[in-house]
Amino acid sequence: MTAQHPLGIQLYSVRDDIGPDRLGGTLARLAALGFTHAEPYDIVSDPRALAAALRDSSLHAATAHASVLRHETAELLDAAQEVGVGTVITPWVAPDSIADRAGVQHLADTLNTAARQAAERGIRIGYHNHDFEFAQAVDGVPAYELLAELLDPAVVLELDVYWAGVGGADVFELLPRLGDRVRLLHVVRDREPGNDRPVLGVDATDRMAEVVALAGPALELPVVEVVAHHSDVWPLVERNAAYFRELVSA
Repeated sequence: MTAQHPLGIQLYSVRDDIGPDRLGGTLARLAALGFTHAEPYDIVSDPRALAAALRDSSLHAATAHASVLRHETAELLDAAQEVGVGTVITPWVAPDSIADRAGVQHLADTLNTAARQAAERGIRIGYHNHDFEFAQAVDGVPAYELLAELLDPAVVLELDVYWAGVGGADVFELLPRLGDRVRLLHVVRDREPGNDRPVLGVDATDRMAEVVALAGPALELPVVEVVAHHSDVWPLVERNAAYFRELVSA
């Protein structure tokens, strides 16, 4: 961690509070909770307005979710430069698209090609997982493990520890093996009451400090994402902000 103790939040967590007339207020509220970074999930629609709202709230957007499979790479890179994003992360692919080796190879080739193009403009390409990359086996190993093997090391891994656990991964074993390939973490501790899905394959809500420590010095930014909610999300955001703000400042 740097001396500034960066802490991010995926804006999809507060998607119901984002709109043409609400974005600025939402970002300001997040900044007041101690977040230093916001991770947008849409940088293409209006990158200039997004950049202005981030500046006004004093939040940085070092990373953003935007799929290189759904948009032209040049379009994404133009938007990223406008917003100030340094890492563009593909957040999701159709599970059946990586059900076999050919599909995983295609995804890896697409990300690798985009990474080479992005590097020419000083931007990185990354990949964010859900559960199915670990639940689906290809050639006898989780699809995620095969993908990581096929990806150019220049492609950044943003490991979502919640979804990896739901998919059956042992994150405490996985993180040391991936080493400095993992530069970003999606984390969550406090979840909506009734969400009893296992975290990290076990009841590990009190082991987030261990997870962050295992990521080691290569970790650039933990990003809070409240992955599922059906009621007011702000109490959850506030509790996660307080917990992880203290954790990264320790």
